[in-house]
Amino acid sequence: MNAIPQVAARPREEAAATVKPAARWTVAEVEALYQLPFMDLIHRAQQVHREHFDANEIQRSTLLSVKTGGCSEDCGYCSQAARYNTDTEREAMLPLDEVVAAAQAAKDKGASRFCMGAAWRGPKDKDLARVSEMIRAVKGLGLQTCVTLGMLKEGQAAELKEAGLDYYNHNLDTDASFYGQVITTHRHADRIDTLGQVREAGIKVCSGGIIGMGESRRNRAALIVQLANLDPPPESVPINNLVPIPGTPLANAAPIDGFEFVRTIAAARITMPNSFVRLSAGRQEMSDELQALCFLAGANSIFYGDKLLTTGNPEADRDEALFDRLGLRPI
Repeated sequence: MNAIPQVAARPREEAAATVKPAARWTVAEVEALYQLPFMDLIHRAQQVHREHFDANEIQRSTLLSVKTGGCSEDCGYCSQAARYNTDTEREAMLPLDEVVAAAQAAKDKGASRFCMGAAWRGPKDKDLARVSEMIRAVKGLGLQTCVTLGMLKEGQAAELKEAGLDYYNHNLDTDASFYGQVITTHRHADRIDTLGQVREAGIKVCSGGIIGMGESRRNRAALIVQLANLDPPPESVPINNLVPIPGTPLANAAPIDGFEFVRTIAAARITMPNSFVRLSAGRQEMSDELQALCFLAGANSIFYGDKLLTTGNPEADRDEALFDRLGLRPI
């Protein structure tokens, strides 16, 4: 099994250097992590976390849907797919002034990164021009910028880089071998291709997955391996706990065991020691105690605000109270 690298702690996000993995992880190695006694796994993950970050600091991002609904894809978890009968309506792209106001409010609440999402298979050039304007305006507020726009065409990543984009989010969602059971309108390899374009343009990568879609533990281990073996691994790794949406194919998915979710956070931390591991969708349904276990296992980033695209998120006041109880500080 891969040894834990010994490096100096990086307490601030700006100091977290991008590094290549010391060795390629295998699915068997990550499965072995999952199989450790829970306390041993948490101890190892906490060791890795403290070697690379200040364990009492949390990075806070806010996510805003700038174009909601009407997506052509068939992602089985998503309320924004046009083919599913959900409560999410197709909406036009938000005007620039609304986006800037939301970004300023997020900054005032303590967020350091502002993420903008649009429900597309991929952006058209005219849409990309409007998003680029948003990036420039949000960047002007002193916030880091992130967008999630779907699959990119040649040259679009370079345009986003020119606008000043810091991060591009494009989740792998799940293991390549399980992918076709969740999504059929594009391939896992298409997502890998977009991540490659983002890297080539010099933009940082935000990529993770969704847990609780009916996948096996081996599928979860394989997802972690696919992320960790990217060269280099993503700077941000969102781990989402499925929020079943009525009207989608996964509306009746059984909830995943909380300890299994924490094990996934720990596996991500151990295999991607320099990455920010973000506790993402599903936090609203988690107890404070389960969230604390996730932080103990190495999660050091959250989405901050009362909504994530179309699903709920804990209110900022609840988060502030939890962080105060845990002694966690914002980055």
